[in-house]
Amino acid sequence: MFWRRFGYPLAGVDEAGRGPLAGPVVAAAVILPKNLSTEIFSGLADGKTISASRRLKLYSEIIRIAPAVSWAVVSPAVIDRINILSATLLAMRRAVERLKIKPNLVLVDGNKSIPRLEVSQVALVDADAKIPAVVCAGIVAKVIRDDLMKKYHQIFPEYNFIQHKGYGTRQHYQLLRRYGLCPIHRRSFCNVPGTGKIV
Repeated sequence: MFWRRFGYPLAGVDEAGRGPLAGPVVAAAVILPKNLSTEIFSGLADGKTISASRRLKLYSEIIRIAPAVSWAVVSPAVIDRINILSATLLAMRRAVERLKIKPNLVLVDGNKSIPRLEVSQVALVDADAKIPAVVCAGIVAKVIRDDLMKKYHQIFPEYNFIQHKGYGTRQHYQLLRRYGLCPIHRRSFCNVPGTGKIV
């Protein structure tokens, strides 16, 4: 339906890293080939829920075949300053603006439109399980963010970011209480308001 109304190209946009206690939020935008058979992506749920090995294979395939792929990273400091929703939408806008091909329409996962985006857009709940370009964007965002967290693990090995990627696992909370916050922790996610104490 979107192809008929807006024509090619269409871009899918998704994010990774809204929920973690540490690390950035990453958004990606993907334009798939016009005549691509989407069988390779059909049946995929949210790209964040598949195995890491399959995700990496799909990521490589997306980079190989997609006419345009881009991503943007918003830091924990900015997340704390403007809140996670605003930071996510900012990352999405930047990702779309960095595409080397301007899309006629952007399909956004979720129920929020991207502010100040100078392209037509449609926000769709569960688009990351329905729209191939959005599925692909979620895969790209997740791979990029996971790679960043592996690099942060080299800088802050005591937090074991390589395992939990900054999410609020039991182990991560235990390490937070032992070591306190590091520079990539989101203060607004980790502190009890008004106390300075770690949750």
